[in-house]
Amino acid sequence: MNVKLISSVILIYMMISCSHMSKDAMSLNNAIKLSDSNSSGTDLLPLIVKRGHLICGVSEGLYGFSYKATDGEWYGLDVDICRGVAVALFGDKDKVTFKSYNAQSRFSALEKGEIDILSRNTTVTLSRDTSMKFDFGPVIFYDGQSFLVRKSSGVLSAEELNGKFICAQKGTSSERGVKEYFDYKKLNLKLKSYVSYNEALQTFLNGECDALTADASGLAAEKSYQKNRKDLHVLSDLISKEPLAPVVRSGNEPLLHIVRWVVNALINAEELGINSKNAKRLSINGDPLTKRFLGTIPGNGKALGLSERWAFNVISSVGNYEELFERNVGSRSRIKLERGLNSLWTQGGVLYAPPMR
Repeated sequence: MNVKLISSVILIYMMISCSHMSKDAMSLNNAIKLSDSNSSGTDLLPLIVKRGHLICGVSEGLYGFSYKATDGEWYGLDVDICRGVAVALFGDKDKVTFKSYNAQSRFSALEKGEIDILSRNTTVTLSRDTSMKFDFGPVIFYDGQSFLVRKSSGVLSAEELNGKFICAQKGTSSERGVKEYFDYKKLNLKLKSYVSYNEALQTFLNGECDALTADASGLAAEKSYQKNRKDLHVLSDLISKEPLAPVVRSGNEPLLHIVRWVVNALINAEELGINSKNAKRLSINGDPLTKRFLGTIPGNGKALGLSERWAFNVISSVGNYEELFERNVGSRSRIKLERGLNSLWTQGGVLYAPPMR
């Protein structure tokens, strides 16, 4: 890899398109050097930096996680993770291109190099972590599999779906999960699987299935869009654990490190009381731990080959984890999910990020 050539291209590019972020642009030279020193010949980071933008794989449209709105922009929790990584790399949340995939094509797209990161409500499992040449980042949302039913059906628990038709998307952990659950409970499963999630949803809405199974958050999102949502109910039963996380191809440790610490920064920022509105003030008046986090006291940037202000830029641009959660799936969204497990460990949840020092 010709480091000097790439460094020159990046410096010229950033001076032209984002001159006010010149310090961040120059810091990308360090990212390239760090990447080259650890590269096995397949590392993506130098190519991403040379390209000038991140390519992120998302869903075909799932409110709260990744969906394209009528204004042509992408929104959602998974989308914001990609924007956070773009800010860390380029100082600009818009330096990312989104490509949408269904559940069957998402992994092949990552394997073929069509995308740099897969951030598409993807569950971390042992088989995926060991049999595929991928590495998962930190969990960004703790979910669980459930069922969407009609209130008029009288179904109040998963076991009451015995002998009833259930719709699912083919090739997902939800399809596998419902099979395993019904087998374990010795229940009669009548499963209808579809390649497209929308086809499974429409089959349920048309009355051809008694229930639709998927992650509980996704079901809540779909319910919020339906005209007859008052007649729909997401069961409280969770039949599986569905920890959702971003994914990169194996052999890309420098990129994985950046993804990992961007997610950790979102969580740590909430714990430290740093958000998009007060980050600038706290970078000047905060305690030493806060100043180190925000880059006023140097060290964290050099460790990743990024600008010392990378975490400040990320939080200022996309917010902390609480801000991401509330606007995408929480109180400021149409889903209005409770934080639950996705609360900080200090508030009864399981969100816990390693210290940034």
